[in-house]
Amino acid sequence: MSPKRKPADPIFNRVRVLRTERDMSRTQLATEVDVNPQTIGAIERGDHYPSLDLAFRICDVFQLPVEAVFSRAEFTPMSSEIYRKA
Repeated sequence: MSPKRKPADPIFNRVRVLRTERDMSRTQLATEVDVNPQTIGAIERGDHYPSLDLAFRICDVFQLPVEAVFSRAEFTPMSSEIYRKA
């Protein structure tokens, strides 16, 4: 996806947060899902949207369902979800 042409319905992700939470480099994640490290960087920045197959491979690495990693709606900070006042 060209950075100049953003789609009407962007895909947001938590790849960078999940990767750093697990002390994993872009290279390590790229190796796990069999892509170039630059692809991981582009996904994290929102410059590239993964194929469905790649999205599932990324989710498998984090052992999370796809909706926990990718969304059409912008994610709220994880801290607000965890520490939400009842």
